[in-house]
Amino acid sequence: MRSALNGLLVLDFTRVLSGPYCTMQLADMGARVIKIEQPGTGDDTRAWGPPFVHGESAYFLSINRNKESLTLDLKHPRASEVLAPLLAKADVMVENFRPGTMDRLGLAYEQLSAQYPRLVYCSISGFGQTGPRRREAGYDAVMQAEGGLMSITGSADGQAYRLGVAISDIVSGMFAAQGIGFALLARERTGKGQQVDIGMLDSTAALLTYQAANYFATGVVPGRLGNRHPTIVPYETFEAADGEFVIAVGNDDQWRRLCTVIGRPELGTDERFATNRTRMANYDTLRPLLAGVLSRRTRTEWVEDLRGAGVPCGAVRDVGEVLADPQLAAREMIRSVEHSIAGAIRVTGVPIKLSETPGAVRTPPPLLGQQTREILARDAGLDAAVIDELVASGVV
Repeated sequence: MRSALNGLLVLDFTRVLSGPYCTMQLADMGARVIKIEQPGTGDDTRAWGPPFVHGESAYFLSINRNKESLTLDLKHPRASEVLAPLLAKADVMVENFRPGTMDRLGLAYEQLSAQYPRLVYCSISGFGQTGPRRREAGYDAVMQAEGGLMSITGSADGQAYRLGVAISDIVSGMFAAQGIGFALLARERTGKGQQVDIGMLDSTAALLTYQAANYFATGVVPGRLGNRHPTIVPYETFEAADGEFVIAVGNDDQWRRLCTVIGRPELGTDERFATNRTRMANYDTLRPLLAGVLSRRTRTEWVEDLRGAGVPCGAVRDVGEVLADPQLAAREMIRSVEHSIAGAIRVTGVPIKLSETPGAVRTPPPLLGQQTREILARDAGLDAAVIDELVASGVV
């Protein structure tokens, strides 16, 4: 079956995480993605490690499958000889340089949109293309801090924590792919491309959702609550006899079922705890009551019984446990692909399941410049002698 984006050509000027994560999503859905990298070094993450797999960065391998690699020195005077024919064919280009960089390279949106009006041009940056901070660089840890996430992550009496994944980078890449999809749909109707402007601070602030709504409603700045939910009780981690697990009671019926399972049915009708509003008001009394009971059995026993009663819950699993889950295997969320140097590598699969035009993990992450000559010949229309000259002069 054809994938949803078959036939689309994407020029990928991105590196590190937000941009490559965006273009990986497009490539997974069938777009042809040409990753343009600096000769000799390439994407910064090619050198990030350990761990390395036979010299290949595990970080780079995680987010660059299904792409082709073209090495090109964008600062070289002859770079335009390579880029012009590619841009003429491209549907999408994605870049995540600091605002102003593409202007200096002669690749600004205003310049390219005039020459290639159907081009969808996506820019990902720390603070977006407008506003007083647009020239500042964006880094995930900084965005988690300045975007408010760290202020609400961590124990109530402890220090702020960043999430264990680069969530600001990742969500910016997700919003970028979403914006590109919207722009391509609009182009089908108007025949004209446009710029997709993604700011990491914007993307991070958008994640605040109900925390922002709570602040707008009350004027009270949300604080850190550990694993506790700010408006639902009980909705947090508890210690079983052998480890942590989560209970996520979403309504009063689930609360009464929980009380029955733990052998304390009277708590379900106790006026202090009968509704979520009263459970919130009496949290400091309720929490120790639950903790005392839940510590007496293993998490496996509790999870089995609670799930059987329709109470949402789950063990706090480590990464190894998650990746061994048969559910992920059944959903093709762990895939294997053969890399020419690293050998057989496993990667996470495609989370978006389309019934008629599915995405897929088809090819391994490319070696630096692996498809350079092929792209120059097939897509740029250059003959072997010219390609040899470009290689010798350091353009590619």
